[in-house]
Amino acid sequence: MNRTTHPDVGHNLALAILASTAAPALLLDGDLGVIAGSASFYRTFSLDPKNVAGKPLFKLGAGEWDVPQLRSLLNATLSGIARIEAYEMDLKGDAAPRRLVLNAQNLDYGDAEQIRLLLTISDVTEARISEKLKDDLLREKAILLQELQHRVANSLQIIASVLMQSARRVQSEETRSHLHDAHHRVMSIATVQQQLAASRLGEVELHGYFTQLCQSLGASMIRNHDQVSIAVTADGSSVSADISVSLGLIVTELVINALKHAFPGDHSGKILVDYHSHEAEWKLSVSDDGVGTPETMASAKPGLGTSIVEALANQLDATVQTEAGYPGTTISIAHTASGIPAREPL
Repeated sequence: MNRTTHPDVGHNLALAILASTAAPALLLDGDLGVIAGSASFYRTFSLDPKNVAGKPLFKLGAGEWDVPQLRSLLNATLSGIARIEAYEMDLKGDAAPRRLVLNAQNLDYGDAEQIRLLLTISDVTEARISEKLKDDLLREKAILLQELQHRVANSLQIIASVLMQSARRVQSEETRSHLHDAHHRVMSIATVQQQLAASRLGEVELHGYFTQLCQSLGASMIRNHDQVSIAVTADGSSVSADISVSLGLIVTELVINALKHAFPGDHSGKILVDYHSHEAEWKLSVSDDGVGTPETMASAKPGLGTSIVEALANQLDATVQTEAGYPGTTISIAHTASGIPAREPL
């Protein structure tokens, strides 16, 4: 035997649920008149229950609930055409506007003549204010960061210019060489800074990064691009900004070293920068097909570039290995997932 719920039973159940709910809610009739409201509704919107029951929703308070779009949505919900889910609106009364999220659904009592609508309301004013403050802070931070990046870029350009002017004035060839090296390093850092400024997601794609870096070094150090060239072969790896800085500085030192020593006189050749990774393991190498590393140079005291590469590799928990001979030299920096083998000198 089929059993149907008596309308009074369903009505009383709805009122009991409404009375016990902690959220602002209203029980409306087919004419959108208020049958009852939750205690939270009266408290949240500072309304007296005696002045609400039996009153049309759109005449509550000072008429702030009479919003044309809300009226249309509620009527559509009553007719079964639509259902209000997470509808946001501003309630504009005598006080400051409040941001509300509304949900409404028909209650089925088994009686088509007795239509009841349950309207639940969430006040998200504070949450939206917090979100706006957060967005404003992020926007302000982005503006300040952009300004800082511009100032850093300008400062690096000034430093590079001063170094070049000093290099032109000095008489000592050794001092001039050191100033040129310093200039190349500053320009490399400027390229690193530019690449990081362009990376908004916190991840730097290494192929484009190394390519731009090598183009900058080649433009400032290679006199004849038909004689000496730099190429980059790297997979699609991306790394965090801090790791990319270390890798970029390592590439800078190794490429500068190759350009200075691998192709003396009229020797021609190619420098190759390569990077490949698999899960936690990766390997960066800079190789050339130049004159190689003489034994006297290999046994010499490490210079500034060597010390920089070693220090940066230590920061990355990576090893430095050198394959020297004739022709060519390859220097590799490798990181393995299982332990770190002993380092070999550059």
